[in-house]
Amino acid sequence: MRWCPVLRHVALIPGLLLAGCAGFSPDGGMSFVQHAARSEIGKDTVKITSEAAARLARERIESLLAQPQTMDSAVQIALLNNRGLQAAYNELGISEADFVAASLPPNPRISLSRIAGGGIVETEFGIIASLLALFTIPARRDIAEHRFSAAQHRAVEATFRLAADTRRAWIRAVAARELAGFLVQARTSADAAADLMRRLGETGAANKLDQARAAAFNAEIGIRLAQARLRERAEREALVRLLGLWGEDRNFKLPASLPPLSRNIATATEVEAEAIRKRIDLQMARRELQATARSLGLVEATRYVSLLELGGLGKHERERTGDGTEKATQLGPALEIEIPIFDLGETSKRRARETYMAAVNRLAEKAVNVRSEARTAWQAYHATHEIARKYQTSVLPLRRIVSDEALLRYNGMLIDVFELLTTAREQIDSTMAAIEARRDFLLAEVDFQTAILGGGTPFQ
Repeated sequence: MRWCPVLRHVALIPGLLLAGCAGFSPDGGMSFVQHAARSEIGKDTVKITSEAAARLARERIESLLAQPQTMDSAVQIALLNNRGLQAAYNELGISEADFVAASLPPNPRISLSRIAGGGIVETEFGIIASLLALFTIPARRDIAEHRFSAAQHRAVEATFRLAADTRRAWIRAVAARELAGFLVQARTSADAAADLMRRLGETGAANKLDQARAAAFNAEIGIRLAQARLRERAEREALVRLLGLWGEDRNFKLPASLPPLSRNIATATEVEAEAIRKRIDLQMARRELQATARSLGLVEATRYVSLLELGGLGKHERERTGDGTEKATQLGPALEIEIPIFDLGETSKRRARETYMAAVNRLAEKAVNVRSEARTAWQAYHATHEIARKYQTSVLPLRRIVSDEALLRYNGMLIDVFELLTTAREQIDSTMAAIEARRDFLLAEVDFQTAILGGGTPFQ
């Protein structure tokens, strides 16, 4: 009976520890994600957990779909409507549940047995709780908190990745539409030229060679237009998938052309340092390294004691005799310890140390890669702007002069149809290349932002 006060004190431990237990946050850890989305990319994001939240998100999506989609509005729709992003937010909720579970005391285990025979009924019961799990709650809670923080960073990274992918898809879709629109105009001119050559051939003013050249040029433009329309549909569907749209919502409008090329581009100093400071995947790796370090400390502290359980056993006997029934109840403590004879904890220690060093090396590798990606993205950002600007300020104006002069010379019978068609073909090629150069610059701009903030590997 001397153990009874001890057992009563042990039974009070879980109640005392409950005061330090973590609870579920009202927003499931989403405040960190929402703040990052607003501050870094200027967009709102929400975890849809109720019909009211779904209704509010749907109302905003419908208002955005009513207007032609800009790059920013497309990103906002994706952040509100993409189910893959919602699944990433569900993973954050799972991590929070693990965090709360790690802060709770272990559940006690109760055993009960009953044996009857020979006029004797014997009932035995026991309650066992893991003292090791009980006393390591603060350390396990600290580790789980770091892992929950890493999960928040992963959710931010998923948000940034979706935003960057949506920007790229919007740029490609609008560029494909602009190319198709330009080729429609070129096809109209080619149709007119081919028809003119056919009529001139009927009057004998144009020979078969000139007619064939004009017809071949017209056919080539038609093929390129068909390819451009196919590309336009494919790029639009890629954007639809990221926006999470279906049914009538797929009929949203896109601009007819990409935004005009800006004269000046953003300047940046200490690009590498900014990327090291802001990259969300690097922050996430740091958090994971901290959690691994804490886990290593826990292994060091408990490697010699892998199982320590304390409980109480009760035994109740009832024996029936001729004179009556005699009852007896026996109580006593129970202690169970795993003896480390074969494994002294060295395997756990080695595993934890190697896991920690692997995390250190991955973090160092990521830091090197982040610096390189930032430099590469900055160089591509500047180079593609210079290329696109050259097309706008030099190549296209010169091509227009060449085309005008060739037409004047053809009208003056100084050149033949072959040279005129060659000039037209070169102008079409240059105009399409200029559109693609503007597209490449906008994509490089997205890659540069991704290299600084994170959200997937740049240069996709």
